[in-house]
Amino acid sequence: MDGYKLFKRDRQGRSGGVVALYVRDCFDCVELDDGNNRVKCFWVRIRWKANKVDIMVRVCYRPPNQAEEADGIFYKQLGEVSRLLALVLVGDFNLPDVCWKYNTAGRKQSRKFLECVEDNFLTQLERQPTRKGTLAGPAVCEQRSTCG
Repeated sequence: MDGYKLFKRDRQGRSGGVVALYVRDCFDCVELDDGNNRVKCFWVRIRWKANKVDIMVRVCYRPPNQAEEADGIFYKQLGEVSRLLALVLVGDFNLPDVCWKYNTAGRKQSRKFLECVEDNFLTQLERQPTRKGTLAGPAVCEQRSTCG
């Protein structure tokens, strides 16, 4: 798209699971390599020129059958970055049992995801059904202020 930079990661060896992010050309941004290909995600650091605040955007696709070990890698990376910079997390996490309204989940892996979201002061922003009438997979989260 004209006027935007495209950041994209294709799923290796299978169809689907592509993640992409468009960022306006007016922003100084760079994709960061986390050195781990087991997690289908990427980081983009956006530098806001006016107020000199950097924002990290994490774009993810979590396959429905992802191993707990890969989830653990993802949670560790998220925790490290969230301590340093403002953070926005977007993606399809394939956790259909998550209830964002009550912040609950039935499965252990889904509960761990909710714990990670809470531990990193993230808030779910998407409130409308996105797939098959539910908020099953996609999540758009941003960091809450820890002040006041």
